[in-house]
Amino acid sequence: MYTYAFFKTPQTDLQFEQDGIAGQVEIIGTPTLSALVEPNLDLDEIQQNDHRLVQAVLTHDRIICDLFWTTAILPLRFGTWFVSPENLLEHLELHQDKYLAKLNQFEGKAEYRLMLMPIDNSQPQLESELRGKEYLLAKKQRYQQQLDQRTQQQQELKTVLNAIALAYPNHILKESQSEGEKLYLLVNREAEDTLYSRLEGWQNLCSSWELTLGEALPPYHFV
Repeated sequence: MYTYAFFKTPQTDLQFEQDGIAGQVEIIGTPTLSALVEPNLDLDEIQQNDHRLVQAVLTHDRIICDLFWTTAILPLRFGTWFVSPENLLEHLELHQDKYLAKLNQFEGKAEYRLMLMPIDNSQPQLESELRGKEYLLAKKQRYQQQLDQRTQQQQELKTVLNAIALAYPNHILKESQSEGEKLYLLVNREAEDTLYSRLEGWQNLCSSWELTLGEALPPYHFV
């Protein structure tokens, strides 16, 4: 039984009638926890075709995002599968306290991805007519400028990361990538305007970095 997400069992019927990866999705659950499932999906068959597999991953994310705008959810990874409805219900009952605590934490919140990209301030090539001591001096000056820029970038990065952590203690910083730094923030959706205002302030703290904020998404990295 293919499963998309867990969420609190609503007090009233949750109308969620959509096509899933290969058929209709439906809701099953206990009095306290429910799951969005696609009962008749043959994932092994889909994985034999690269095009169908890509479309399946995209559909998985679309279904989760649509549900996310309806209620707080625990999004599940693509390919999450339970052998039977009974097995799924047993799992929900076994982990009820942990899942409910997470759902309470995510109530009204969304995940935002914040990218910090270093601005490339490459130095121009040395003038070709330079010779001897003039060339060596120009090369030394260029190296020092590059070193100063890297030092400035690292100082600014430390400053802005401290400011972000102070404003949003509940965040995840991914390991440094060659393309920059990546953070995930768990933010109340009603306070999105405040987030964008803070983004402007953070940008002012680090002129040698470019900050880019993504849209509100389910709390993928906090589950």
